[in-house]
Amino acid sequence: MKIRWPPMRLQWLQWALFVIGAASLAWWGLVITEARLFQARQRAAFEGISRSVADADARDNQAASAVVAPGLIGELEIPRLKLSVVVVEGDDEDTLKVAVGHLPDTPLPWQAGNSALAGHRDTFFRALEGIRLGDEMRLATPQRELRYRVERTLVVEPDDLSVLEPSPEPRLTLITCFPFSYIGNAPHRFIVQARRIGTTSS
Repeated sequence: MKIRWPPMRLQWLQWALFVIGAASLAWWGLVITEARLFQARQRAAFEGISRSVADADARDNQAASAVVAPGLIGELEIPRLKLSVVVVEGDDEDTLKVAVGHLPDTPLPWQAGNSALAGHRDTFFRALEGIRLGDEMRLATPQRELRYRVERTLVVEPDDLSVLEPSPEPRLTLITCFPFSYIGNAPHRFIVQARRIGTTSS
């Protein structure tokens, strides 16, 4: 049995859906714009800090180690996926809206152990849907570039913290929601784990 909407009610329904759709698009546009502006500012800051480190290193190694960027970790690249994103400290929602975040309870990437980075599946980490074993990842920091090789991918429950367990060797763990095409709060987490294979001084 077909529902026959009165013409006036149908017009109001169409108008309401149009307004909701337009508002959603406008909100999404603002989110994307904010993220792009943040990324551009952080990349400019990263380049400036890297030059300062290089200049300080040329004069004094101790001075070079003193050049820091509060909250700025570096820039993550996965060349095959054409993924390039700024990484900053923190895993709260405000941080993940504009960047990939380093989980504060894990070691920093240039330290020993298992360093974890989180990002949203519908923005910066969308490309992880196409990740493959053996893919190379690079994390450029002001002092050096860290290179990793993907060794494992898996899907876990949100409360499964085993992927954050310490490791004796330097590792990088990427975390995002799963499934990638899920609408709403995704029920699982997609994990990429990589082992460090090299370090290049800046």
